[in-house]
Amino acid sequence: MTAGWGTLVRLCLANAAIGGMAALPVNLFNRLMTVELALPALLPGLLVALHYAVQLTRPAWGHRSDARGGRTPFILGGIALVGLGLILTAWGIAALSGATALLVWILAYALIGLGIGAGGTSFLALLATAAPDARKGAAATLAWLMLILGAIVTSIGTGIALEPYSSERLLTVVACVAGIAFLVSAVAVVGVERHLGTVSPARDAKLMPALRATWADPAARAFTGFVFLSILAFYLSELVLEPFMGHVHGLGPETSTKISGAKDGAALLGMIGAGMLSTLRFGSLRLWAITGCVISALGLVGLGAGLAVMPFTMILGLGNGLFVVGAIGSMMRLAAAQPGATGTRMGVFGAAQAIAAGLAGLLATGILDAARIALPLDTAYAVVFGLEAVLFIAAALMAGRLITAPQPALVPGE
Repeated sequence: MTAGWGTLVRLCLANAAIGGMAALPVNLFNRLMTVELALPALLPGLLVALHYAVQLTRPAWGHRSDARGGRTPFILGGIALVGLGLILTAWGIAALSGATALLVWILAYALIGLGIGAGGTSFLALLATAAPDARKGAAATLAWLMLILGAIVTSIGTGIALEPYSSERLLTVVACVAGIAFLVSAVAVVGVERHLGTVSPARDAKLMPALRATWADPAARAFTGFVFLSILAFYLSELVLEPFMGHVHGLGPETSTKISGAKDGAALLGMIGAGMLSTLRFGSLRLWAITGCVISALGLVGLGAGLAVMPFTMILGLGNGLFVVGAIGSMMRLAAAQPGATGTRMGVFGAAQAIAAGLAGLLATGILDAARIALPLDTAYAVVFGLEAVLFIAAALMAGRLITAPQPALVPGE
């Protein structure tokens, strides 16, 4: 049995909760550690890399989604772990210092990564089961849009709630975000599985043979390389954008958090625009991937050149949204091409995403810290933005070679 539109919309609220909570470690917490606590930018970079490293468990969760159901407890359990990690991180920022704070942050970011890996992968498996074949693409689009919407609402709402900023207010706001996210997720998923049929059996009963079968496919292997390069570009500025607003443009945490939310809003508009054009059979996944990479590079060049933050941050967000339509849409299509192995393939692509995103944080913060030693602060940030622009152009060239088949129907996802 499959679900109707009302149930699908309700189910995707869980992805909005995941997106909202995932925005805090890479935006607000990174900014607070780098600017307010005056810690090296590499520290939050290492912590975010840790949370992505833990997400290398995604193939195991994906294979499990191919093998059997029972996903609701893993979705709620994963979201609870993310919430606990957020509260521990805020506690370390507000009340601790030195080695004690560092140990708390390490534990917190490991919990965040484990929760996102378990909850996010299990959510996608449940969504694939709930959506009928004719609606799988639209359901995946809805899931991604809800992910971005959750990040926007949380970023802007948190920025407003933090005014005026204080350690006590930080703890209260983060705890409220975690609690609301869990309640929204419970409303989204509880009872859904009772109305669904059984999951199709996995092509390989054990994890390792399933992974070897996926890697033996040349198309899947080549696309994994594209995922790695494009996501490396996509995430390179994530940990330096808010500190850049504070260091170079003198903006407070409440303002920079709102601008990050506006960037996500521009990405959402880009996705909606590309989606509408795609339904009118204008454009293809290849077109949106290449166009998104080029526009993202233009936004980064503007930021690195010292031009106004708001227009070029919005341009970067718009390009990111178009890129998602092409790149992640192609990923979903290729993952679904092998019945009985969709979850495993998504897990492999998700692991490549996690590796690239974690490495991006390390590269960006490490390069920034090194450049700050020899260069003015604004020039050091420009080095990072310039490298990201080059990577986006390289990803655009690679997309032109790999994403060749036209795809008028929009099928992006997380």
